[in-house]
Amino acid sequence: MSESLNRILFWILAVCSLAADQSSKYIIFDMLSDPESNHVHSLFQTQQGGGFHLVAQFQYDMETRQMKKDSRGNPIPYVNQGALFGFLGNHQSLANGLFAVISCAAAMAIIFWSTQKGSMSDLALTIALGFILGGTLGNFYDRLVFNGVRDFLHWNYLFDWPVFNLADCWLVGGACLLMLLAFRAPKENNQSLVTPAS
Repeated sequence: MSESLNRILFWILAVCSLAADQSSKYIIFDMLSDPESNHVHSLFQTQQGGGFHLVAQFQYDMETRQMKKDSRGNPIPYVNQGALFGFLGNHQSLANGLFAVISCAAAMAIIFWSTQKGSMSDLALTIALGFILGGTLGNFYDRLVFNGVRDFLHWNYLFDWPVFNLADCWLVGGACLLMLLAFRAPKENNQSLVTPAS
């Protein structure tokens, strides 16, 4: 693919990843805000209770035992103020502010990279950074608007994984692709250094 087509693909991936992340969060938290749902919807479940679940967590007023609501009457989601899988979440607003700054810096660096001539020549790198930008912006939006990230995907079949969201999936997927590219690059460079035997 040409660099101009890669650039278009990069922006399509970033925008679609961001849109999928945000729309999924709004839809799931709205769908599971009814207390009768117990804020859980199982996508699949074993007889032992393990499986893959949609889980919406909300802030509760301990005195009234009711969900806290914003000025428009919407339930206020419980958020992860740390990083991926709750890392540093016990530091609350300090962690949220730190990761918001890191997210903003990462997004600006990726956007700057995308404007450089020759930056979009590698299709796999373009795809990886498109997903990373979309995931970064999805969680950055949450940090600005909700003072933390809304997580709702919970896997607890065979092992119990911390609750996560689609932005985390885009970030991890993009990072894994970057690691694969890092292993690929030295091999290609070594092959280009080999000279034919005389």
